[in-house]
Amino acid sequence: MTTKAFKGRLEDRRFLTGAGKYVGDITLPRQAYMALVLSPHAHADIKSIDTTAAIAMPGVIAALTGADLVADGLGSVPPFFMPSLWGGPNGHATLRPILISDRVRCVGERVAIVIAETAQAARRAAEAVAIDYKPLEAVTDPEQALTAQAPRVWPDCPTGNLSVLLPMGDKEKTAAAFVAAVHTVRLRMVTPRVAPTSLEPRGCIGAFDEAEDRYTLWTSSQDPHGFRKVIASNVLKIDENRLRVVSPDVGGGFGLKSHMHPEDALVLWAARRAGRPVKWISTRSEAFLTDTQGRGQTVEAEMALANDGRVLGLRATAWHNLGAYFWGTATPPLYFSLQLIPSVYAIPAVDLSTHAVFTNMPPMSVYRGAGRPEAIYVIERLMDAAAAQLNIDPAELRRRNLIAAEAMPYTTATGMTYDSGRFADMMEQTLHAADWNGFAERAARSRASGLLRGRSITPYIEIAGVMNERMELRFEPDGSLCIIAGTHSHGQGHATVFSQMVADWLSFPIERIRYIQGDTDQVLIGRGTFAARSSMLGGSALLQAKERLLARAAKMAAILLQAPEDHIVFADGLFRATQSNQSIPLTEVAKMFYLPAGPANALGIGLAGDGTAAGKPGGAPNYPNGCQVCEVEVNPETGAVHINTMTMFDDVGRILNDVLCEGQIQGGIAQGLGQALFEEMVYDQQGQLMSGSLMDYALPRADHMPDVTSRLLEVPCTTNPLGVKGIGESGAIGTPVAIVNAVLDAVRARGVGTIDMPVTQPKLWMALQAAREKSA
Repeated sequence: MTTKAFKGRLEDRRFLTGAGKYVGDITLPRQAYMALVLSPHAHADIKSIDTTAAIAMPGVIAALTGADLVADGLGSVPPFFMPSLWGGPNGHATLRPILISDRVRCVGERVAIVIAETAQAARRAAEAVAIDYKPLEAVTDPEQALTAQAPRVWPDCPTGNLSVLLPMGDKEKTAAAFVAAVHTVRLRMVTPRVAPTSLEPRGCIGAFDEAEDRYTLWTSSQDPHGFRKVIASNVLKIDENRLRVVSPDVGGGFGLKSHMHPEDALVLWAARRAGRPVKWISTRSEAFLTDTQGRGQTVEAEMALANDGRVLGLRATAWHNLGAYFWGTATPPLYFSLQLIPSVYAIPAVDLSTHAVFTNMPPMSVYRGAGRPEAIYVIERLMDAAAAQLNIDPAELRRRNLIAAEAMPYTTATGMTYDSGRFADMMEQTLHAADWNGFAERAARSRASGLLRGRSITPYIEIAGVMNERMELRFEPDGSLCIIAGTHSHGQGHATVFSQMVADWLSFPIERIRYIQGDTDQVLIGRGTFAARSSMLGGSALLQAKERLLARAAKMAAILLQAPEDHIVFADGLFRATQSNQSIPLTEVAKMFYLPAGPANALGIGLAGDGTAAGKPGGAPNYPNGCQVCEVEVNPETGAVHINTMTMFDDVGRILNDVLCEGQIQGGIAQGLGQALFEEMVYDQQGQLMSGSLMDYALPRADHMPDVTSRLLEVPCTTNPLGVKGIGESGAIGTPVAIVNAVLDAVRARGVGTIDMPVTQPKLWMALQAAREKSA
């Protein structure tokens, strides 16, 4: 089944006409506002907090501290899960209070809140809260944090500042590979932290109904049920049925909104204390200080090769900067940044490890790709370094190491089993579309203009489809249909693709389908949307829901058509009795389930079906893959980089909607481009944020986007009934290293051998100047 012919997005009219409804658009009767008091120190003991002046200011309803929180019996938040859930060591977990009362461990820790009649009054009063701190020594570098002299972020951690050490692979086999190697290449690579910078900053509204003794949270969330579980169980310590979570339209998530932040619980507590709804919307400055961040990895890696360029083994040691807490979903980046290093290559032996290290920085969690871009960055930087050292064409070196299509299913040295993929075919098509062999002529034209031209080839693969998911189809009494989704769209177009799937399956008018998501009172359970999971898990669960609905409807059709149930078939929106050839529309069958008398008495009132699909762990994931060719020009006099072309082929399994797939790819490219050339969260040695605004934290502009040639290939996945593979992260996986390798290719002849992201214009210019002076 494919919806390739369906070009429109059902959501577009509402958004383009300004009819979207985000948390910021919601105003409740008697609504008050919350402001945060944030720590200016990266590491300090709190000696005292005085809220007297704040409480006396006009419009202030209350000023609350961690002592009030403790007095009210609220709890702290544990990590969403630790590595032990995925078969690794447990490590040192941390509990994070939603307000700090004793010691702050990073800049931006929430120390107090002020509730006032207006947002402005709350912010003014927050500035009047007086806090006496005793500053402590801070540590921000993960490698330095592991030294004996480093200050301890968590004195009770038995392994110093090391939360967990994750090993992977076979040490002895890898050591033997290096002994047998003719060539080795070694690199040290730094992937800096980046900020998710969603277009819509985080925001939330809390309300408490005293009559029902029940809370409601409106929040910008990718996972409403996950928020409910953590807040109800860990913070409020109530049954989940006493907390309703509603996530309306969400203006970008990128992993940032896949887990709760302290404010989501604080507004609920504030609402109960104030006796009225309380709203908080992050400013962009607060977002830079308080949002979780992505990436933040240093890697030392080396690769062993035979004389013909075949890779024999690979070693890598990584240090992940966890920040002050093991927070949210920090585990996936730790795993995937190792597991995906073999990528699409037949590498027989690996010895990999990562150190998850506490520092005095804000917590690290998932960001679009969540470890996959880091892994592909490592292997592809090594591949280009090896090609240069062996004087082999970069495409040819990769060609010699690709996993063959006939080797599927293929289990990598890190234990992942690829079910499908035609990596060699993918690469050849990408090379042809990019005119790889015509590069020399283009490079000569660039040189004639005083520019340096470089290129890169980047095959990649990722893992998608984690946890399980539930979807429901339900007919209403009038014959209209509802999709009740456990997934949660925040720009991906789920209402479009899922509605079109159901419309195709049932030959049902799409305009009579209502899509429901993001409300824990309407959706029984859901895992939300992240990690490119919705097409496989949501789609497969929806297929099962359809089958169960039709199986139930067939019983009614058999009664109405006076035929045995095994003689009833469904096609083109009709149930037909095969012997009499009589038929009845599905909509008429559905209505019969809601009549006050008749067959519904025996079959039960209502026509619905639910479905479940499972990914990793407990089920099978899928492995989207692709290949990119990037060409850039570098101005050696200024260090400016221009991306000329990006050619990208993606294997997404069965295509559900090509327009939506292309949109995801383009967005991923933009974010990967930003990481490669512009974005970095910069902190000084005292843990002070140096890039705390959009003047200091550079984002790509529209005119930075290259000309993109994109093609979708269909190699059906064998681990789910739809044959689909994820697409939500693909553009972000290979783009960073594709750009960096292309830049390095352009400047290698000028003596620049390596450079870390982001490859900013000043950084590249200085590297070119240093290389020029060295060669002089």
